[in-house]
Amino acid sequence: MLPTDASREAEAEASQPDSQALDILKGRPRDYALFLDIDGTLIDLAERPEAIVVPPDLGDHLQALSRRMDGALALVTGRALVFADGLFNPLSFPIAGLHGAERRRADGSIDGLTTDPRFTTLKRSLERVTSDWKGILIEDKGAAVAAHYRQAPEWQASLEAVMRSALEEAGPDYALQRGKMVIEIRPARASKGAAVHAFLSESPFEGRIPITIGDDLTDEAMFKVANERGGLSIRIGEPGDETAAQTTIASAAALRAILKDLAEPGDR
Repeated sequence: MLPTDASREAEAEASQPDSQALDILKGRPRDYALFLDIDGTLIDLAERPEAIVVPPDLGDHLQALSRRMDGALALVTGRALVFADGLFNPLSFPIAGLHGAERRRADGSIDGLTTDPRFTTLKRSLERVTSDWKGILIEDKGAAVAAHYRQAPEWQASLEAVMRSALEEAGPDYALQRGKMVIEIRPARASKGAAVHAFLSESPFEGRIPITIGDDLTDEAMFKVANERGGLSIRIGEPGDETAAQTTIASAAALRAILKDLAEPGDR
């Protein structure tokens, strides 16, 4: 299919960085640590997890920028670590998965959780209860479970009630996490803010100024960490929503253009 004039215009617009917020990385990349959400931040949101499209050069740009920063670049995501790895295979980055419930350090060592058999039973129960709810997707993340209603917003209230009931059954070790058209039950001790704190206590992140970039409610915790530590917090999307982020970048496409620019510094 040939691109339309509108798609050419959109692509050209997206190829132009719309923010100078990350220009601080151009001259002093080794002074900073960069923490990036994935869905809605690095890649565009999709209706279903299997519909996610990763631009073919994104991983290479991240790897090149990571080298410029001596490895102080990490992905911080609500996705399971194994899912995030699959997006960028064969590349491997430091990652905090499941909002920090599992984490791979820069040295390759991994902290994770063992799934409680009772939680596995609870996930199967959620699948059965919602099996006739057209458009509802229950995503098994291992130590977490997410209920997506992007394709069926009319089920939001019913899904809220079911997930609150499931949380009570899961017990105090779990917490409810809301995001864009998704409700998730995750380990209570997990948060993206705690994950960023943990990375900042280790090499090569230790002693650096944090930059956190995300697009959703789950990213607010790491925005606050960056702000508290004299760093920079950036939200992807139009300004206006209440957020702790200091500034915004319009879209995931715009951020990718900026990262490409930083990864290919030319003669700077």
